[in-house]
Amino acid sequence: MSVHSLAYLVIGARDLAAWTSYAESVVGLMRGDSGQENVLHYRMDHRSFRFRIEAGEADKLIATGLECASRADWDKSLSSLKNAGVAVEVASAAEAKARGFHDLFRCVDPAGNPLEIGWGHIVSGTPFISPQAVDGFITLDGDNDMGFGHAVLPAPNIDETRAFYVDLLGFANSDEMRVYLQGGPDDPGIGMHFLHAGSPRHHVIGLAQFPNPSGLVHTMVEVATLDEVGIALDRALAAGTHISSTLGKHTNDKMVSFYMRTPGGFDIEYGCGGIRPDWSNFTPTFTIKEDLWGHVWDFGQ
Repeated sequence: MSVHSLAYLVIGARDLAAWTSYAESVVGLMRGDSGQENVLHYRMDHRSFRFRIEAGEADKLIATGLECASRADWDKSLSSLKNAGVAVEVASAAEAKARGFHDLFRCVDPAGNPLEIGWGHIVSGTPFISPQAVDGFITLDGDNDMGFGHAVLPAPNIDETRAFYVDLLGFANSDEMRVYLQGGPDDPGIGMHFLHAGSPRHHVIGLAQFPNPSGLVHTMVEVATLDEVGIALDRALAAGTHISSTLGKHTNDKMVSFYMRTPGGFDIEYGCGGIRPDWSNFTPTFTIKEDLWGHVWDFGQ
């Protein structure tokens, strides 16, 4: 597969102070050194950042950073997009370095979601220490990097967007889902596609068949134990963070998690226990009941 994992998110923010409090006191991320006054870097492992928060006039996703495992895979992705007529911008060496990569290019998927795709990651020389004593976020499978989690992106034109990721970037189907919010025989449901890449994660990119003003439906971070999830939920409640979904267990990836609102308007899924499928012996699923238990939703404002 050309793309391996989710490397980072770049997020525009009207209120950096709100992000500072949320990222450090609720999520438990470590402040990194961005080298810029109006940019926050937040770490969860050996990388220099996984979240880059940039001061701006709107709370909106600026880019989803994807990673290729090798220069050959990166070249393959770049060529595939160019051959399909997709507009691609290759970043300068300085721009790539600022994103923590040796090489980087930018493109936009058919739903308008901005992507940055790089290879050759730069490792921070400073150990990760959570300000909330989180005992490590799960970003490795053994010694192999598998990215920081997953991102679910808005895609009203879901079939066209799915084809972009599968046909041009080498993703493959993990699960297709219909979510029935209204119920009854006349509810057509909302389509969702969950796509895996080269890493062991059940899905790296999710696509949701509706627009979202923040440009991101949710992103997921994974910790090692249910206790860590519960302690994070306690921190979120104590801070007055909107809990978008109660604790629950997903049907498809078996993640036990809760969802909480960020200052950027999207949700973070905070979970543990996600499965690591054997892709050589895996059959994609179709899900109509998204949870085994729990996950009672309160979308709020």
